[in-house]
Formats: sequence, C-alpha cells, structure tokens
Amino acid sequence: MEIRKIHIKNFRLLEDFKLDLENNLSLIIGKNNTGKTSLLSVLEKFLTDKSTFSINDFHINQIKKLEKLEKRNVINIGKDFDFKIQLFFEIFYHKEDSLKNISSLILNLEDENKVILGFEYYLNPDSYSNLMQEYGLYKSENNKKNITDFLRKTDNKRFFKMEIKSFIFDGDEIISSQVIKDKNIIPKIINFQSIKAKRDVNNSDSNRPDKTLSKLSSDYYESIENSQQEQVTINKLNKELGNTDEKLNKIYPSVFKDVIKKVELFGGKMPGESSIKILSSLQSKNILKENTSVFYDQSNFQLPEDYHGLGYMNLFAMIFEIELKCKKFRRENEKLDNQIPADINLLFIEEPEAHMHPQMQHIFIKNISKILENEKKGLDSDGNRVSERSIFNLQGIVTTHSSHITAESDFDTVKYFYKVAKENKVICKNLKDLKNEYSTQTQQYEFLKHYLTLNRAELFFADKAVLIEGDTERLLLPVMMVKLDNENKFDLPLLSQNISIIEVGAYSHIFEKFIDFIGVKYLIITDFDTCKKVETGEFNKKDEPKFENKLCRVDDPEASGSLNNAIRHFLKSYSFDVLKKSKVNFYLKKNSLCIAFQHYENNYHAKSFEDAFINLNRKFVSDNKTVFRGLKNIKHFDLEGDTVKDAYDLAENCIDKKTHFALDIIYYSSVENYTTWEIPLYIKEGLLWLQK
Repeated sequence: MEIRKIHIKNFRLLEDFKLDLENNLSLIIGKNNTGKTSLLSVLEKFLTDKSTFSINDFHINQIKKLEKLEKRNVINIGKDFDFKIQLFFEIFYHKEDSLKNISSLILNLEDENKVILGFEYYLNPDSYSNLMQEYGLYKSENNKKNITDFLRKTDNKRFFKMEIKSFIFDGDEIISSQVIKDKNIIPKIINFQSIKAKRDVNNSDSNRPDKTLSKLSSDYYESIENSQQEQVTINKLNKELGNTDEKLNKIYPSVFKDVIKKVELFGGKMPGESSIKILSSLQSKNILKENTSVFYDQSNFQLPEDYHGLGYMNLFAMIFEIELKCKKFRRENEKLDNQIPADINLLFIEEPEAHMHPQMQHIFIKNISKILENEKKGLDSDGNRVSERSIFNLQGIVTTHSSHITAESDFDTVKYFYKVAKENKVICKNLKDLKNEYSTQTQQYEFLKHYLTLNRAELFFADKAVLIEGDTERLLLPVMMVKLDNENKFDLPLLSQNISIIEVGAYSHIFEKFIDFIGVKYLIITDFDTCKKVETGEFNKKDEPKFENKLCRVDDPEASGSLNNAIRHFLKSYSFDVLKKSKVNFYLKKNSLCIAFQHYENNYHAKSFEDAFINLNRKFVSDNKTVFRGLKNIKHFDLEGDTVKDAYDLAENCIDKKTHFALDIIYYSSVENYTTWEIPLYIKEGLLWLQK
C-alpha cells in the first residue's frame, strides 16, 4: 500500500498543487519560497496535533474572496460557498494488503485498488453569520481593520471546522464523498513523522546540560526501554544498576551522616519518627538522561560531542532522529503491544544539508535510501531480520536546496517545485516527465541527464541562467558583471542575483526544453561564426565538385550562413541577411530568452568574441601586446598604411591561446573598476537584459 499522489488546495502558495510520490524516496528541490516548507506544514497540520491553522494559511485568492463578502456586507452564505483548505491522498492498495483499516474509505469498487482520503479545514456556513456579527463589533472599535485582521486576532476554531472524508473523483471533479466519523482510524492508515530543518544542533557551549547527541541517546533508550527485542540487554543494564545501588547504600551513611544527625535532632512524637535513610535508587532511564554523554573517539582520546563541527553533529543527529522515527513507525513499545505499524508510514526530512560540506552531502543522500530500505524490511544494522512485526511500508520525502544532493540522487525520483509568480502559486514537475519532452531525441535526453547530474545540478536552483560556449566566456563573464555593476549602480547588482553560468559548448540547443521545463530566464552568449561554401578539390560520382563550409568574415561577399548550432536552431526562421543586418540581440519566448551574438559595432561586424573585443579595445591590447601571453605575431599590431590588419586578421593570426588571452585581459585590467577596456555590445546588451 502506498501514496501515489498528494493534492493540496488553497494552502498558502499551494493553490491547486499536485505531487506524485515515489514508492521509496522522493527528492523535492526548488528555489526559496517555492512551497517546500508549506508542504511539510500542511501535512503536519492535518496529520498531527502539533499545530493549528490560521487565516494566514489560506491562499491569497481565498482571503480576497472573504474580503469581498465583507465589503458587500453579506451576512449569510449558502452551503455551496467554497472557502476551505483541502488535502487529498491518492492511496493504492494491492491484493496482499490488509484492507481492515481502509475498508471504510472504499466507496467505489469499480475504481480498482484506489481510495482517496481527504482532509478539509473550512469556514462553516452556519458560523459565518456569527463571524460577521462579531466582526461588526470589532470593526466599530477598530474601524480601519478588515475581516482578515479580525481573524488574525481571534480564535478561528469557533468559525472553522475540520472534517475527514473519503472521496470519489472524476478527473479533478469531486463526484461524491463520505465523512469518516471514526477519527481514530486515520493514524492506523497513515503515520506521519518529520525531521525539520530547525534541528537542535549547537556546539557553542560544551558545558550545556542538553547537548544534542547526548539528549538523543537518552531519547533512543526511552524508545527501546520497553521493547521486547531489547529486553535482555535492558535487564542486564538494570541488574548492573541494582548491584551499584547495593554498593552505594554502604557508602551513603558516611556521606550523609551529618545531615541525617541534624534531622534527628528535631525529634518527633514517636521514637525514630525523625530518622531517615538515604538510599540509592538508580534507574536506567534517568541515568541515561542525566549522565550519558556522547564523545568522539580520536586516536583513543575522547573528545566531547561539541568539539566536532556542526556538519557532523547535524549528520549524527539525523541518524539518531531517523532511528527514533522508525521506532515510532514500528510502534515497538510494549504498552502498545496490540498495535501494529500503520498501513502507510511517511517520513519527511527537511533540508538535511545544513552545515554539511559537499562530500558529506554526497555521503548522506547515497546512504539514506539504503537506511530507509533496511528499516522498511525490518533489518538491523547487520542486515538481520529483527521480527516480522518490524516490516512496514515506508515512503520518504527529502527536501533540499543542495545541488550536491540533487546530483547524487536518482534523476527519476526528483520533484521540481516551481513558482508561477504572476499567478501567485506553485506547481510541481516530475523530472522523469522531462523524458517525454525529448521523446524523439533520446540521445539528447541522456546527454542532458548525465551533464546535469555530473556537472551542473545548481541550474535547478537558479533564478536566471547564462549559457556560454567555453573557457573564454567562463573566465570573463563574472568580470564583465562586476564592470556593469560598478558602472550602473543597480539596486540589484548582477553578482548579487542567483545567476548560474553554464558552459555548454555547441550544445545550448539541447538545453532548451529543460530550461523551459524549469521556467527560468536565460541568456545564450554565442558566436556568429559566419561561413561560405568552398570547393574541397574532390568530386562526387557525377563528377560534380564537392563543397564544404568554411568560416569567413561577416562582410565576405560569399558569406552564406552561420555554422553556429544555437543560431541555426533558435533563429532558423530568420534569413541570413536579416541576421547579418541586425544591430541588436534577438529576444524570444515572450522575452524569457535572449540570443546574443556579435552585431555591427564601431564600424565593424565581428564573427567571434576575440575579434569583437580587439575591434573595440585595440589600443588596450596593443599597449599590452608584449606582456600578453595569449598572443603571437604581435608585430601585426604595429603595421600601418596599406598593410594595417583589421580585427578579423588580428584575431585569426595573433590569438595563440584563447584562455590565456582571456586571463591576460583580466590580469592587465584596472582591477578596481575595469575601465581600461569595454564590453562588446552584444554581451553588454544581454547582461543588461538579464539584470532586469
């Protein structure tokens, strides 16, 4: 039995939100404020008693709906009035599953092996008139406050109700529902546990009595204290404590003799009435809680737990927490001996990467699936079966901002949360659905999948992206951003924005569907790479000459097109003549994509970055030609008259190594503000567009 889908309506940004869950572990990624914490919160509010709803939990459109009623002074509403937060679980069961708990949820036997369990928090129409009356009194005293302000300050439980139902859907439409009156059945169906991002991890004071790991060790003992499996070990511990009690009882009279005598001085009505004894009563629970400390063993020398970094403490704390949560899933305590694990157990781990360096993040996500799989199968750390009762259904959810965790995860288990800003809502996309976008281009999909997981998973967390061809742009682009930031004094500088720079070579066109999928604004910086057809000197079977495309000047009379893949793909609807005459970049996809390549500037049209830069900054390069390590044939910069070389010739004949040339530009710049050279216009325009 497992949850296949979670559907949430009207909770914060989750207005009409659907999440597909994997059978084992689902990894949820997304930028800040895309609903990851809201998902945890709504699950916790409906499935546990740890927190309650407030008016602030409703989606903004719902709040506006209520405020409109208030402005119209509507006193009564019909029963069809829809002002509610809803959570639906689409649960699938199998032939071997017990239906004891979910039988009451099955409303339609024709809907094979599926039930829908739903939770609703809603404004009760019968209570609405009472709400308006109380609000009227409140407004008479606070005439500038609206109904939302009132609900923020009052107890919502008087007006809002909670119901649990079983539903039948036809698509997204509710066909029928039935209220579940026995609320005690819900924990037997779903047991929800969470490990939040705000974990108690602190190493600031080694004298703290509530040190994180030591406290967790006590919690762990409490969880196994009444366990049948651990009874032999616990009995052994208690026997040792009993022996210690006897030894202490022989010592205590000497330790406490003075205070005992003073008590006896006060006498009593009867002989011996004021006599006392102080005996040892060690209990394993208290011993572990008050006196157990976790130490790190380094070269046979013990160091307190807080001598290790926060990353290790966070990692170890999560392992303790996972173990504790799984014991709650198993319900091992003998006081609940007649209880068995719930049909579905859902573990939510929020942002495990806190304080961890990349290597530790890799280790965590590689091992967490294995740990959860063993727990699910009831295996201990040695791979041995604990008991039949220890086997239980377990589904895990991990949320993260970490590109390292994402890169190490199974691509098909990743869920991408994306905020649709204009609609003020969040949607969820399955990365495995991206494969459908590349259905006729399997090789491109496999390339993209491996490239993202091995090199550039941070693109998932970017607000904007720049796709570049190679090392030259990779080295110079951050410097150009600094230069533009200094020159323009932006309120939000380029370098302060979440911009991912991705080196894609000649494959920017392969990333198109992926970037559209994740919905970010992106800039492609590429070269015009104009070409002409020239004879190869070979002939075909019909004795016709063979031709090949050869790079040439933009203004070459025989220039016939571009060899650049990005231009040929994204701008294929434009003629070469239009591309050649363009004096600005091309903006596509409703202004979410900019294709930036060289255009006419300073009386010249370049075909590559190098000749565009030399054309604009010839004096800067010439002045430093003797020290630039990326140049050759430096005498060409000194030719005059009829023999003078233009930017095209200098780029073709004088650039020795492009990466060295880029480093030369940076090294011999005025480091404070880079005023000694100018940015080629096509790159400058693209970056200014990206900054907005």
